[in-house]
Formats: sequence, C-alpha cells, structure tokens
Amino acid sequence: MLWVAFALGAALAWGMYGPTLHKGQVQLGNPLRALLCVGVAYFLVAVLVPVLMLSSQGQLNGFKMEGTLSATLAGALGALGAIFIILAFRNGGVPAYVMPLVFGLAPLINVLVSMITHPPKEAPNPLLWVGYLLASLGAGLVLFYKPS
Repeated sequence: MLWVAFALGAALAWGMYGPTLHKGQVQLGNPLRALLCVGVAYFLVAVLVPVLMLSSQGQLNGFKMEGTLSATLAGALGALGAIFIILAFRNGGVPAYVMPLVFGLAPLINVLVSMITHPPKEAPNPLLWVGYLLASLGAGLVLFYKPS
C-alpha cells in the first residue's frame, strides 16, 4: 500500500503545481521565463537524481530502445502539458479555472488511452460511462462554483 502514499504525494505536488507556476510566471513577467525555470527543475530533479541513484546501484546501463523511446515520449508529453498550462495562463486563464479543467479531463483521457493501448478482456461495466459523466459534472461544478 506504499504506492498510495506516493500517489497522494503526486496529487499534492501536481495540485500545487498550477498556482505555484502561475505565481512564478506573474513574478517573472514572462511565461517563457517560467517555462525555462520548469525545465531547469526537471533537469535537476528528473535527470540528476536518477543518474545518481542508478549509478550508485550500478544500473546506468541496459537501456532498451523501445522503453527509452516510450519513456522519452512520456517526458515530452509532460513537458508539453507544462507548456500548454503556461500558455493558458498567458492567455487569461487562472489556476482556479485551468487546473480543474486539466485535472478533471486528464483521468478521463487516461482511462480511454489505457483501454485503447491495453484493451480490456471484457466489455467495460456500464457504470464506467456513468463515472465519466459524474467526473465531467464534478469538474464543471468546481469551475462554476469556484471562489471568486
């Protein structure tokens, strides 16, 4: 069950991501400066830490092409998401609107893509579609009734 703690850690970090990024973007006066800072942070956290950890375990070799390409694409998608969030903020969006849209739609997209890339053995329970409707409604309610 340790994975739950890590999942909650990711939710906490990503839940704070939008407001913190928006604040930095405003303080820096240019969203591309904020993106550059995000890139530096990605390098420090997502490059240096695994290099140090893998090298200390003697595991800095054995990369396979297919896995390397998939993982690099995932990283590019994450960075692209950051760019889109920055552009949303740059064009008038604020964290209270942008982030519920992102985090409301992302799980729905994740389930669809997961079902396409790893087809279920049997037809999904019809309640899945009810869940989609409720999740969409929930994101809409959050946006509609957010504090002003």
